[in-house]
Amino acid sequence: MAGQAGRLEGKVAIVTGAGGGFGEGIAKLFAQEGARVGVLDLRGDAAGKVAAGIGANAVALTADVTSREQMEKAVQTVADRFGVPDIFVNNAGWTHRNKPMLEVTEEEFDRVYAINVKSIYIMSNIIVPMMRRKGGGSIVNIGSVAGIRPRPGLTWYNSTKGAVNILSQSMAAELAPDNIRVNAICPVMGETGLLEAFMGVPDTPENRARFVATIPMGRMSRPEDIARATLYLASDDAEFITGVLLPVDGGRTI
Repeated sequence: MAGQAGRLEGKVAIVTGAGGGFGEGIAKLFAQEGARVGVLDLRGDAAGKVAAGIGANAVALTADVTSREQMEKAVQTVADRFGVPDIFVNNAGWTHRNKPMLEVTEEEFDRVYAINVKSIYIMSNIIVPMMRRKGGGSIVNIGSVAGIRPRPGLTWYNSTKGAVNILSQSMAAELAPDNIRVNAICPVMGETGLLEAFMGVPDTPENRARFVATIPMGRMSRPEDIARATLYLASDDAEFITGVLLPVDGGRTI
């Protein structure tokens, strides 16, 4: 933006699950607003494509968010290239297919908790000490309206997002003296690669319409909706805001 500094000018950010969907939207908007961005995804080709589209202010990171060793290496790569991160967005997520709770296998249960919850534990152990030494930072966790107003069929997924919502508030309270803000975005169902698993039925216009009917504003969330909300909470515009669960849901949680 010529002649005008971006809202994240001079900031360093890492976005997980940034090879597509919400994460890609967040990474691109952060870069547009002046941040240097670590584009992290389990799919190295997808991360590389997004980072290449952004240009010199992005680095592609291939890492599994459930592996402390891989995440430490990824964070260090960003720190060496751009500096210690000011912003960390925990966006990577997964869901079991929409189905009765007793049909979810133990393997599926363990995986959804590892990706949605344990990943934040791992991230915190890596990034919080770095942010403390730097004098502060902003962590944004992508929760879900599923952790506020759950639907049947996604019981174990819903519980992971309830955990994300509560741990975001608890982290905020504990880390506030360190000038580390922690907030959560709670999207409604979005037009992403997980849509069909969330619905539990084929992705047809008729099936989409049934779910959209529960959203007062009449559509699903889009990457740009989540990106703009995340930008606000990550930026200095929200310097006195911490522990917030921000629904981006077209009225779903009313």
